[in-house]
Amino acid sequence: MIDLYYWTTPNGHKITMFLEEANLPYEIFPINISKGEQFEPSFLAIAPNNRIPAIVDKNPIDGGDPIAIFESGAILLYLADKLKKFIPQDLRGRNLALEWLFWQMGGLGPMAGQNHHFVQYAPEKIQYAMDRYVKETSRLYGVLNKQLSDGREYIAGDYSIADMACYPWVVPHVRQQQHIKEFPFLHQWFERIRYRPATLKAYALADTINTAPTVSEEAKKLLFGQDAKTVK
Repeated sequence: MIDLYYWTTPNGHKITMFLEEANLPYEIFPINISKGEQFEPSFLAIAPNNRIPAIVDKNPIDGGDPIAIFESGAILLYLADKLKKFIPQDLRGRNLALEWLFWQMGGLGPMAGQNHHFVQYAPEKIQYAMDRYVKETSRLYGVLNKQLSDGREYIAGDYSIADMACYPWVVPHVRQQQHIKEFPFLHQWFERIRYRPATLKAYALADTINTAPTVSEEAKKLLFGQDAKTVK
């Protein structure tokens, strides 16, 4: 059994997608980040960065005590290695999947996240910032489109954690001001994953957990006003 500390963000969706694909038993513990639940001491003990997602694996493969893991990329890699699924088992294939996992963690996620912030949430519409992150998101879409242009169905060949990491960050393509059909290979990849049964289950589950996804003004102050003082 996996305990999943989760909210309905792209990084949260990565883990439900994996768990549904793997048919691995799990229990969700919702962490409503708009209400500050990520700052509860009990969650901090599991996730020292005060961010979702995090997991506790009650049955680690070493037979020891339950193990807590935070950071979505680390969780995906841990689960893939635990099950020996959704990551190539040969050296070159594994490295390829990890390159694209880290590409998402270091590029697509942060840049699209800043896109979301300055386009959707920032109290001041700063044109330079909006242009900067919309254009960089476009560049990254182009990079992924090129990777998929050789006829492969998925980023690293077979469906893997690289795909699960990237897909949720492309779901909001409209609010990222991206025209996904301008990236034909990316678009085909996106539709291929969109209709996988596990993806449908993961996103349907999200709809039952967060029934009011609008970010209020109070939530914005909480989410976007953090500094070192919020680390307790």
